[in-house]
Amino acid sequence: MKYSGIGGQAVMEGVMMRNGDQYAVAVRKPDQEIEVAVKQYKGIGGDSVWKKIPMVRGIISFIDSLVLGMSTLMYSASFFEEEEEPEDKKKGRTKEIKEKGEAVTNPEDLLKTDQKQQNTKEKAMMTGVVIVSVVIAVAVFMILPYYLSMLFNRAVASQTAVAVFEGIIRLVIFVAYILLISRMKEIQRVFMYHGAEHKCINCIEHGLELNVENVRKSSKEHKRCGTSFLMFVVVISIILFLFIRVDSHTMRLVIRLLLVPVIAGLSYEILRLAGRYDNAFINFLSKPGMWMQGLTTKEPDDDMIQVGIASVEAVFDWKEYQKEMKEEVSSGEAVS
Repeated sequence: MKYSGIGGQAVMEGVMMRNGDQYAVAVRKPDQEIEVAVKQYKGIGGDSVWKKIPMVRGIISFIDSLVLGMSTLMYSASFFEEEEEPEDKKKGRTKEIKEKGEAVTNPEDLLKTDQKQQNTKEKAMMTGVVIVSVVIAVAVFMILPYYLSMLFNRAVASQTAVAVFEGIIRLVIFVAYILLISRMKEIQRVFMYHGAEHKCINCIEHGLELNVENVRKSSKEHKRCGTSFLMFVVVISIILFLFIRVDSHTMRLVIRLLLVPVIAGLSYEILRLAGRYDNAFINFLSKPGMWMQGLTTKEPDDDMIQVGIASVEAVFDWKEYQKEMKEEVSSGEAVS
């Protein structure tokens, strides 16, 4: 199986697919039409050399995923905010723009200025949401398990046993969080689109024509999934924290926080290997993440699959990719 390099995520009633610096968001609108938007995103640092350095590129990729993921989620949600907005509010806003437009030489300039201000507000809000999300995640999945394990420390003197207990708490919190949000109706549909995203990628990476029938029979689990990344983060944190041997509780906590970027970078490198190679060892490492995807992906319906296909085809020439894949296989057979 040849590495395609394409990846993505589920959004509200849609799928985002990214190929290099280009990404597409396909959304099934309330009127059942599929809206596809194609944009560029170079990420933080652009094409800097930092993106080629192992570990460092993982941290950058993690931040990029948060920023782009939040942006595309907000974009997909905008279709349904407009649909739910009261008609009288729409008319009031339209009247306000017209009245302001009469007071200026060029009403179009007013509309452009209003749009720029709106974009600035959205970027500021998105930045704030990303920062708050990271802080909450670190607090819930890193700091909270540590303090809960301190209760266990009163009964057991072994630091190793306490570290293992902390890791178990972290894993339980993670799984419980996934199970809790999966009960929400909106999240269940997002998980179905998540399944559509994986099935589309698996379909083309296994040499099948990208159509609804082939996508439907493809697997909804994929080794390069963000869920697997998070599972690697949990497992690696458990292993690394076993080796923290300091008496000060404050220093233990500080070291844990300082290791968060290291854990993210290492998890990315393992995920990257999993996406590029297919052998017994890599498949073994991928097992926990693949298991967790059983919770974060659901079987999509055909309408959702169509959205996933539209997103893929907007940024990825899967026919050319499969042609190259067949040529490599033929070349390998000829050499052998």
